[in-house]
Amino acid sequence: MEQLTGQLAEQVERVGPRAELQTEAQAEGGSTQPPPTTKMEQWTIDLRNSVTSGEKLAADFGGDAGMAEVIDEVCRNYPMRIPRYYYNLIREVGDPIWRQSVPSVEELMDECAPEDPLREEADSPVPRLTHRYPDRVLLLVTDRCPMYCRYCTRKRLVGRTSTITEKTVTMGIGYIRSHPEIRDVLISGGDPLMVSDRKLEGIIARLREIPHVEVIRIGTRFPCVLPSRITDSLCAMLKKYHPIYVNTHFNHPCELTAQAVEACGRLADAGIPVGCQTVLLKGVNDDPKVLKELMHKLVLARVRPYYLYQADLTRGTNHFRTRVEKGIEIMQALRGHTTGFAVPQFVIDAPGGGGKIPLMPDYVVRFDDKEIILRNFEGKEYVYPQADHRYVKDEGDAEDVELINF
Repeated sequence: MEQLTGQLAEQVERVGPRAELQTEAQAEGGSTQPPPTTKMEQWTIDLRNSVTSGEKLAADFGGDAGMAEVIDEVCRNYPMRIPRYYYNLIREVGDPIWRQSVPSVEELMDECAPEDPLREEADSPVPRLTHRYPDRVLLLVTDRCPMYCRYCTRKRLVGRTSTITEKTVTMGIGYIRSHPEIRDVLISGGDPLMVSDRKLEGIIARLREIPHVEVIRIGTRFPCVLPSRITDSLCAMLKKYHPIYVNTHFNHPCELTAQAVEACGRLADAGIPVGCQTVLLKGVNDDPKVLKELMHKLVLARVRPYYLYQADLTRGTNHFRTRVEKGIEIMQALRGHTTGFAVPQFVIDAPGGGGKIPLMPDYVVRFDDKEIILRNFEGKEYVYPQADHRYVKDEGDAEDVELINF
């Protein structure tokens, strides 16, 4: 392990900015495949051209066999797949896109954290369905992703030998059908858009037939890492099953390319509200200016900032975690300094299955039976009387007023 760490450090010192790709085909994603036909959509061809080996990374970024060896060593534990679209966004070794997508030897140096920190499996009454909150469930329909994010909370599952089958999906839908308290189903994975439109529609249609299921949500990173997946035909299919919501996942402003914005717009034009769940990641977006720019670009793309997650305690991801104070600092830089609906909710998904717990800067100075003292975004303090208490105007006010009973 020490040898691998040393090799990686040497590579980062030696490697400069990315060399320009040499051919037009490479610049467009490196495809040597024929153009798409009616039998194969463009996104499936794009996915086939993903980068999966350290050798390719070393060749493109000025590395050598040592760099390739380090990456491939990590891949033996945690798989790598980077769509060429997303790969082409990398500018240099260690930049925010690189850190999110390229394996690091640090992933092998984290042996203490749990593999399932949120205890999803303990809250699974049937395989690959998590029922933690009273009225909603998480249904996993695949363990494959277009890209294996290096900080993934399901690092133990994705890209491995498949444990999600038609049988587990059917069992999950059966469980939902037999529990009338469930009104909201989040379809996730892996990434549920990895399955074909036909198969996905089959799952959604079966859920929509259940009278007590009111809301169906889809969690996907495709708009960010491979926007060609968001086709007109996909949007037309989803539109038939409203209310449908999509939660996607952007972590850095440079991910909001013209193609990504177009993909999000296509969903919005189909009447599908799109929200973003961002993860706070060291060396990627742990900067108030970066996240403020990201939130502004999301709003321009008609994507509602939803959650800002403190990174989970997942084995192999500890190097991405920041101190919690960093997230609160970022929230202070957003609240009051930008549009209210551009401010996500900062949460910790509590270890051990406690669910999402919101964190806020300390805006309450004190409160009692009489009043609450508040601190605003500028640091100024204000008094608000309790509902059943009398309010008296300050002596400095221009005129006397009667006591007002609120």
